[in-house]
Amino acid sequence: MGVKALLSRPLAAYVHRKHQSWIENPVEAQQATFKKLLHTAQHTRFGRDHGFPAIASHADFVKAVPVRDYEGLASYFKLVKEGEQDVLWPGKPLYLAKTSGTTSGTKYIPITRDSIPNHINGARDALLAYVYETGRSAFLDGKLIFLSGSPELEQVGGINTGRLSGIANHHVPGYLRTNQLPSYETNCIEDWEAKLDQIIEETIDQDMTLISGIPPWVQMYFDKLKQQTGKLVKDIFPNFQLFVYGGVNFEPYRKKLFESIGKEVDSIELFPASEGFFAYQDKQGDSGLLLLLDAGIFYEFIPVDEFFDDNPTRLTIGEVELGVNYALVISSNAGLWGYSIGDTVRFTSLKPYKLVVSGRIKHFISAFGEHVIGEEVEKAMQQTMQLFPEVELTEFTVAPYVSQDQGQSYHEWLVEFARPPAKLAAFAAELDTQLRRYNSYYDDLIAGNILQPLKLTPLPKGAFQHYMKSQGKLGGQNKVPRLSNDRQLASGLLAITNS
Repeated sequence: MGVKALLSRPLAAYVHRKHQSWIENPVEAQQATFKKLLHTAQHTRFGRDHGFPAIASHADFVKAVPVRDYEGLASYFKLVKEGEQDVLWPGKPLYLAKTSGTTSGTKYIPITRDSIPNHINGARDALLAYVYETGRSAFLDGKLIFLSGSPELEQVGGINTGRLSGIANHHVPGYLRTNQLPSYETNCIEDWEAKLDQIIEETIDQDMTLISGIPPWVQMYFDKLKQQTGKLVKDIFPNFQLFVYGGVNFEPYRKKLFESIGKEVDSIELFPASEGFFAYQDKQGDSGLLLLLDAGIFYEFIPVDEFFDDNPTRLTIGEVELGVNYALVISSNAGLWGYSIGDTVRFTSLKPYKLVVSGRIKHFISAFGEHVIGEEVEKAMQQTMQLFPEVELTEFTVAPYVSQDQGQSYHEWLVEFARPPAKLAAFAAELDTQLRRYNSYYDDLIAGNILQPLKLTPLPKGAFQHYMKSQGKLGGQNKVPRLSNDRQLASGLLAITNS
């Protein structure tokens, strides 16, 4: 066993012991975070505008600080981008994380000197939790690959600006940097396909032990490896032990990914975003992610059914319940206040607090009041694939088709199969049955002949890649929306497929 693997074990035990204080006292940890955030930011422009010195309780905070998304805080972000100090947090941000928006176009999320440890330590502690639980640390002596965006930074208002994964690349601990692949130069390649070719060149003869990235882009890496060598990943990298991922639900990709590897390997799910690192999987076999309650972030939870109300209920950690879908709202030492990150979560445990990401607050289908969410379509697909074991999935998305003729509307599932079902109609029928099982409103609409059963449209190989490339979103942190309430994505996919 190498030095890194050996030393990681006492470090993992130390971090585990340190975390027990806030795990065992979650409400107190969040209250302390809440008070510290308000005190530190009371003299900022935002703190003055919202009366921070007078806020003594969460109820006061709810009255003073409304829930906003990026557009709602745009006037403050504009001042930050212009280089003004003490706007949302004391001083100027250390970085601006550039990420794709919807109505706002490109978003610039501040990362401060106080908040950067949250991003770095969260990922580190996830690996150490794995070492502590399993005792497996040999992967730290091999080569580690992080499929990420370019680490090259630009200046915006005198602030270093780039993709979150690229920013994080500058903070990889020194003891891991000698293990890290690909090279800095390769990571700087913007074109994903050219970058992937170079990554293959640099890694194909290395002892890869950990691979990290968003599942569909990791699958592209594996496909290229097999195309070039004719071998499974386990035969190219016999010591590959650990797959680390985040950003999307792994389940739709699991079967094909492990088939490409040629064996099952351990995996760790992370819940990172430009706005913060929120949770990670701390136990193998447990899908719940440990929510980080002592990392400079104060959490609020809005029941999804109330999110678009004028005065929605805003719960703190001690008030949440199991099995309820909540919109996640944060206030943090990055200078985000009452900020809706757009994700919905559902708690799977309250001792300790663990959750799963159930979808996106703006990613749903409710053309007829059915309010189908991402978690439901993914579960329907997962259950259907178990009944059709020959099927392998590459990617899919769902959109409504609204007809002027009564009873002729439906949900269209646009699916790219790596290996299609032997009986496509039977697969589609089972998929519809499963979705009816998970969403009673959808079931009622089908039973009442308001909606037709879903239509499954198979797409040719590479359809999603071609579409994402046409949008300048191939690779890196980019993800295909699982479902939309309009047909913009569906129309784009079909246009490319038919061109």
